[in-house]
Amino acid sequence: MARAGKRDGSASPAKPRPRKPRAKRTSAQQERDAAPTDVTTDLAPDVTTDLAPDTVPPDDALDELYYGEEAMPAPGDYGAALDRHEERPSDRRSLPSELRELERRVRARLTPAFPIEARRRLALEPLWRGWREFAMRGRSEEVDEFGKDSLAAARLEPVLDFLHDRYFRIEVEGLEHLPDTGPAILVANHGGALPWDGALLMHAIRRESRTQREVRPLVEDFVFHAPFVGKLLTKLGAVRACPENAERLLAQEQVVAVFPEGAHGIGKLFRDRYRLQRFGRGGFVKLALRANAPLVPVAILGSDEMHPMLSAGGPIARALGLPYLPITPTFPLLGLLGLVPLPVKWKIRLGAPIDVTARADDNAASGTDEGLLIGQVAEEVRSAVQELLDDLVAARRSVFLG
Repeated sequence: MARAGKRDGSASPAKPRPRKPRAKRTSAQQERDAAPTDVTTDLAPDVTTDLAPDTVPPDDALDELYYGEEAMPAPGDYGAALDRHEERPSDRRSLPSELRELERRVRARLTPAFPIEARRRLALEPLWRGWREFAMRGRSEEVDEFGKDSLAAARLEPVLDFLHDRYFRIEVEGLEHLPDTGPAILVANHGGALPWDGALLMHAIRRESRTQREVRPLVEDFVFHAPFVGKLLTKLGAVRACPENAERLLAQEQVVAVFPEGAHGIGKLFRDRYRLQRFGRGGFVKLALRANAPLVPVAILGSDEMHPMLSAGGPIARALGLPYLPITPTFPLLGLLGLVPLPVKWKIRLGAPIDVTARADDNAASGTDEGLLIGQVAEEVRSAVQELLDDLVAARRSVFLG
């Protein structure tokens, strides 16, 4: 229906609606608005507001906790929802309680739907038990802190005995230089393309020494992480080469075998056999000083000839990320069969120990620099190992007969 206007036909202007007077705020509300907005006063003493970015819960999750699942405000209606909560300040929860509730819900979602306690009550539990026993076959339930498995080592004992007695026919000399008790560091030459020398040195000294001393050889990273080889050596007693592991072993008064030539020694060519490479920066000398352990030079004859390397692989090894790729008369021509070592005659000779601590005391009295002492002792040990190797090579009649 048309709105009536003035008699002259012109429309009358609309009258403005009167505004409702704003409700007076109570004194409690005024005091609350005037109070400083420091949220830390409402928090528990053990909770701070400096949360890491990855620990701040999403807005949706906090909204769900704050308003409740049944009273979630519609988009754009947060003002009305806040007004409702201002009317009921006792219903509002503090931020710590909200975070704890959110953590509880997240943990509830991460709980497996089929826990192991419920699975053990099923009829299939004998099947799972049989599978676990099959997976643990040949393994010990307890290993030492470095991964040595006594059960696996005992199972491999006949194989090592065969290699020691029949295949390589190993002879050990100079065992009187190895201390019967206390820590010691064996410094040996390295060679053979594959780390046979560490495992056989460990086995030979345990068999031939009077006290059956255990030797823990330190192996390089690329050998330690190599598939199958590294795992096998770890079960036998080898340890990843690093100062921390060596110090822990020596603190337990064990015998540690080091190979200062590293990958350069094990990957040297056949024409360079029994020529010692550089001994690094003398880390084994520093280790002996800290652990107060003697250095025993060891020469291993036979390791450089069981895999006569003609080439180190060159570009192929670098493309594969390897320090070397052994190219021998049989590998890779015969495939994995080419990795079988030649039955050469082995001899292991231990030299007279070197007391590094006594040297350090003498140098401290004379005012000699410690760095100079480390270099001198490292070169002295290298010369002793080279001299032992030269004597063994000169006294040998044949590579295969000794």
